[in-house]
Amino acid sequence: MEQGSWNFERMQNLGFAYIMAPAIKRLYPDPSQRKAAMKRHLQFFNTSPIMQSLITGVVLSMEEDRANGADISDDTINAVKTAMMGPMGGFGDPIWLGTIRPVLSAFAASLVLSGYGILGPILFFIAWNILRLVFRYFCQAAGYHHGANIINLFNTGIIKNVGDATSIFGVFMMGVIVARWVEVDFVSISGWFSQMSGGHLIGQLANSSIDVLAPVVLTLICVWLIRKQVSPLWIILGLFILGILGYSAGILA
Repeated sequence: MEQGSWNFERMQNLGFAYIMAPAIKRLYPDPSQRKAAMKRHLQFFNTSPIMQSLITGVVLSMEEDRANGADISDDTINAVKTAMMGPMGGFGDPIWLGTIRPVLSAFAASLVLSGYGILGPILFFIAWNILRLVFRYFCQAAGYHHGANIINLFNTGIIKNVGDATSIFGVFMMGVIVARWVEVDFVSISGWFSQMSGGHLIGQLANSSIDVLAPVVLTLICVWLIRKQVSPLWIILGLFILGILGYSAGILA
């Protein structure tokens, strides 16, 4: 919703104002107060869409307190939004878009490759939406319940700890994905090693080592290229050409 009217000047401000509109209509019977409240939420706003629900809850609590007579200024509300949108953006995108969604995508792809067909995409769609919608519901409820005091959580180190745990989990899942789905099939070199060393066992060990190391090396090269801002489409095309050339040269099976 907050991304539906994204713009280059103030980014998610229209979406945030649209989300707040029903609450503002209830809280402020006076049309002039409603207009002032909507103007407050048309300022610049940008954060992780999934984590935005926590900010919405906090701002809703502050708007309710203000409507009930609390001394809360426009600047205070905007300051709280500004203070939260940076950490929530840095916290939400790596977890949801950088870890959870890729893991679910990989699991769904494995179901397709295992012969389950359309069940993989269906499972991804259901799991992704259930996780994010339930999370957003409880985040908004927590923000509304604690109000601006929830900012104190930023000083406890919980965001850093969760971020570190997510990074470790992401690296672990990357290892699982590489071991499960990345394959580089070389033409058997056991005969060549047997001739060189005089033993068939050494050739088998060489084959096993290459089968393990080649996918890891290939994955690390792709990660390095992505970090160098090389488009994933060019990387896919490069792998496609590399496979054709390797097969033509008799190196790849």
